[in-house]
Amino acid sequence: MSDDERQIRTLITRWADAVHRGDLDTVLDQHAEDLVMYDVPAPHEGIRGLAAYRATWPPFFLWQAQGARFDIDTLDVTAGHDVAYAHALLRCGTPEELAECPSLRLRLTFGLRKEHGRWLIAHEHHSFPYD
Repeated sequence: MSDDERQIRTLITRWADAVHRGDLDTVLDQHAEDLVMYDVPAPHEGIRGLAAYRATWPPFFLWQAQGARFDIDTLDVTAGHDVAYAHALLRCGTPEELAECPSLRLRLTFGLRKEHGRWLIAHEHHSFPYD
């Protein structure tokens, strides 16, 4: 594993832990100002910019405070010199949802770029399989 892959793995693991704890400042850290995110809830055309990204998290934190999980199951990282991508599967749901469908996983894809020696998340895509 390269040093860049290790840095990105640490960044994403730290991000997921912050999401689980409801720590908005850490969730936002290491995201590009011009971030684009496609998320499970609307708007389905995605959101653009860090301010719009920030606004998506409080409702999720309220839902999660009811006992939902947000745990990385698998994480794969591929890093070039200044561009990288990662994809992950997460257990994301309430205990009831996960008991009803134990194999359910949230799919995440990240696009990253290195600016001034620092990796930033420039793109996120969150989705659940559609059955």
